[in-house]
Amino acid sequence: MPDLLHVTYAQTGASTTSDSLGMREMQARAYLRRNEQYLLIKSPPASGKSRALMFLALDKVHNQGLEKVIIAVPEMSIGSSFRDTDLVSHGFFANWHIEPVYSLCTPGSDSGKVDRVLKFLQDTKAHYLLCTHATLRFAWERLKKGPLSCLDKALIAIDEFHHTSEEDGNKLGAMLADVMQRSTAHVVAMTGSYFRGDSVPILSPEAEQKFAVVTYTYYEQLNGYRYLKSLGLGYHFYRGQYLDAIGDVLDLSQKTIIHIPSVNSRESTKKKLSELDKILDIMGSVESVDPKTGIINVRAKDGRILKVADLVNDGPMRVNILGYLRGIKNRDDMDVIIALGMAKEGFDWPWCEHVLTVGYRSSLTEVVQIIGRATRDCEGKTHAQFTNLIAQPDADDKDVQTAVNNLLKAISLSLLMRDVLAPNIRFKPRSDMKDGEEAGPDVIIIEDTNRPLSPELKKVLEEQGVDMLTEKLVTSTPNNTSLKTAIVSDDQRELFTAGLGTLIRETFSNLSAEDQECLRQLVITKLGLMVDKPDPDPDPKPVLPPIIEIDGKGTGKDGTGDGGETEVRSNTEFLKLSGKFLNTDELNIDLIAQINPFHEAYEILSKNMDAPTLKAIQAAVDMSRSSMSEEEALLLWNDVRKYAKEHGRAPSSTSTDAYERRLAEALAYVRMRKAQAMNAAQNTGETAGRSEQ
Repeated sequence: MPDLLHVTYAQTGASTTSDSLGMREMQARAYLRRNEQYLLIKSPPASGKSRALMFLALDKVHNQGLEKVIIAVPEMSIGSSFRDTDLVSHGFFANWHIEPVYSLCTPGSDSGKVDRVLKFLQDTKAHYLLCTHATLRFAWERLKKGPLSCLDKALIAIDEFHHTSEEDGNKLGAMLADVMQRSTAHVVAMTGSYFRGDSVPILSPEAEQKFAVVTYTYYEQLNGYRYLKSLGLGYHFYRGQYLDAIGDVLDLSQKTIIHIPSVNSRESTKKKLSELDKILDIMGSVESVDPKTGIINVRAKDGRILKVADLVNDGPMRVNILGYLRGIKNRDDMDVIIALGMAKEGFDWPWCEHVLTVGYRSSLTEVVQIIGRATRDCEGKTHAQFTNLIAQPDADDKDVQTAVNNLLKAISLSLLMRDVLAPNIRFKPRSDMKDGEEAGPDVIIIEDTNRPLSPELKKVLEEQGVDMLTEKLVTSTPNNTSLKTAIVSDDQRELFTAGLGTLIRETFSNLSAEDQECLRQLVITKLGLMVDKPDPDPDPKPVLPPIIEIDGKGTGKDGTGDGGETEVRSNTEFLKLSGKFLNTDELNIDLIAQINPFHEAYEILSKNMDAPTLKAIQAAVDMSRSSMSEEEALLLWNDVRKYAKEHGRAPSSTSTDAYERRLAEALAYVRMRKAQAMNAAQNTGETAGRSEQ
């Protein structure tokens, strides 16, 4: 595979340049969908989600008839992202302002804040309220006992939406489902991570399919930055105690956030304050502590005075420290932040260059959020670094290297807001095909000549209802573990069939029984292709027959089936998807740059996650999912060139426009074939050279 890094980098400035309304690229993309009742924004940290929400909220109140906006953030420190903002000077029609009495990301008890939320809903002159997730949950506990008509003209905006879940233990997810079911409230959900989180579904399928989605990737963001060019990921393994190794990965010339391990982790000494003191000693000698702000002044060994914020100690001074951090205006105002559970998602310190995390983090969502603390574009910052300091696993070194590479791929895909690498199987009714038209790869033809599909079922297919159901079955949750087991267990097939039927009836209750049965067969067909995919083939053929009849008479593998149920064969490879929806084994990319000795173990450093790298990964993902044929790519090529000329950019695979996404697939296909031809020519030349020698 060609070196991913040898690509010219384009610092276009697009992601940080504002349009005539004062909106950056991502914000303008979200604003185009401002009239949606349910909107999900998937966008990296530091891409401007908070400002995007200001634009959306103001339009909802001024132009769409809504009267209330409730914004919920995970923790108080993130509230500063929604401080008063001048938008008019940059072209927008109104400024952003929240009355102090309804800005609830402040010290104080949740009970008093809940009272103010209820007061806000009755205050006809107030339109905007800011609170934490916890405050909103407590307020809902009191509101849910009665009708929710008070939210009928309200916008509920949830920042860091991956905190939401439909599992019993997460009341924010239950609250959202209840609000969507019992009121006409609008919802804007924002996340910098993969929508589903790590394992637990965020919403029920019924609620999930209602959301319109706006996606903005790390590649788009990095490519549009002015200053920041690349991101590096390093995994350092040590033996002994992490405090003996941390000094070797702590570069005090870089603005750094250090996350010490959870007291329950293997790496922890179980004495967090002692660990804090030891890290301060490694940095230098403590000279003083500001009595007002709580900021620690440390004299480094080179004589510099470092300003250090302690977010490990949860004493009363923490409020003062957070207040100081919210007011930082200059690079020299802070050097190092040491935290345990804070300074992660939504925490804003643009000058941060290095996030040093001690201890293994099982949550991919958490890792991506931590990385996001260092990826703000800032003058003087060209590279951001994530370092994970981990105890040496009791495993073969090669296995560890493989695991790290898979993790690097998973992180890269999360940065690209990608979900699954399973084949992008599409279903197309025969009645929608032109005379002589042939189905491309991974296209299943629905034979509906005798009974055309209903408009309702066509809508489900157009809105990727089959994909959503398949994802629901594959995702590891307590509710569908038995379904996954049944896929690979012949003696539980009946359980699987019944469970799938129940899921379809619950999710698409508006469909007729015949349509639900058709949908069930389509899901089984797609699962069959996912379960039993063949090895890569230059002339790929469907694993299952490309025709499924809507009257239930499917064909067997040889096309002579007995009219029974579509076959789903056992294959333990399917269990690899258990608990994770990212099948990184399918992405043939080596993201490890070098492996070096480190503290009786070793360190594994990634290639730089710069815009070219992410672009190459995105292209690989696009092609792994695409059903593009060479004939279609050639037919679309003139449209691709026309689009690029008219818009000044290539078509995007994350566009909300279906035709633009198809053009992007055609472009990716052409680029892939060109790269293959160049590689083949290079290999031929090398072979010829060796022959001459």
